[in-house]
Amino acid sequence: METSTSLPLALTVGGLTFLLGVIWGGPFIEILRRLRMGKNILPEVSQHAHKKGTPTTGGTMIVIPTVLLCVALNISSVLRGGDGGSIFLLLAVMVGFAILGWIDDFEGIRISRGLMGEGLSPRVKLLGQLVLATGAAVVFSLYDGGFAAANQVSVPLLPVAIEIPPWLFIPITVFIIIGSSNAVNFTDGLDGLCGLISATAFAAYGVIAYVQGQVFITQFCFVLVGACFAFLWFNAHPAKLFMGDTGSMALGAALGLVAVMTGQWLLLPLIAIVPVAETISVILQVGYARLTGGQRLFRMAPLHHHYEKIGWSETQVMQRFWLIGVLCAMVGVALALL
Repeated sequence: METSTSLPLALTVGGLTFLLGVIWGGPFIEILRRLRMGKNILPEVSQHAHKKGTPTTGGTMIVIPTVLLCVALNISSVLRGGDGGSIFLLLAVMVGFAILGWIDDFEGIRISRGLMGEGLSPRVKLLGQLVLATGAAVVFSLYDGGFAAANQVSVPLLPVAIEIPPWLFIPITVFIIIGSSNAVNFTDGLDGLCGLISATAFAAYGVIAYVQGQVFITQFCFVLVGACFAFLWFNAHPAKLFMGDTGSMALGAALGLVAVMTGQWLLLPLIAIVPVAETISVILQVGYARLTGGQRLFRMAPLHHHYEKIGWSETQVMQRFWLIGVLCAMVGVALALL
């Protein structure tokens, strides 16, 4: 596939993904309602108690179209012996984390139905993430085609790429994938927030991948942007559908792996500034509470709930966080291109 035509194709397919998602989103939500896949709202976020019962696991609406369209776009390249198979690692990671997230979501649904069950403990959930991320890191480290930045990291503002030995590269990749998955998961809590932040970050990395000639990553990123926008059509305030861990964990893991594949993972904390800030707020809240015997540093963590507690409306938090995310993503792209 010619690099010069990859961006127009990726943007076109992203637009098609959005249209298809908007069309089948309504029937999909009705199916979730009939299956009683309603969200359970925790007492800690009582300001959102009125949202209880809103259909969740909406990340399925993002993951399934992305997988189907990316496979359709790249299957011919794989059959011809090309390097289109490189995108299948991204799809495998996204699907694996989506399944893990769906299991976790379903436990919350069981509780909302009045059923008991232990579900996924944090330890089991982390173990699942570790297995998936390690498998992806090993495959990526050993793959010798299709990944222009394998085992490398680009240094912002310097025209150099540092080669990293596999024994160090693999744990770094595992940390990035798991950290990004959990960071995006923390961001999911307000109508429209996680979808907008994720779409912005993937658009930024789509541009970076295009400039670097990584055709298949460009496709993947903009197909995901279209899928996120379709989800946002129904997740805009007041939301008719929630993403759930099914979507947030999958999006976060895929974003982390895209950052590694492009060799621009040093820019991930900037491009994904909102998820990073959300994660830091949780870490600081927990650490401060342990040091002070239960006192709080923030009124509530993750960070978006803190701003709700001080009087910002849900839409104000979402819009202001998104503005910060867009600006930081723009700066991240600029640094990658210098």
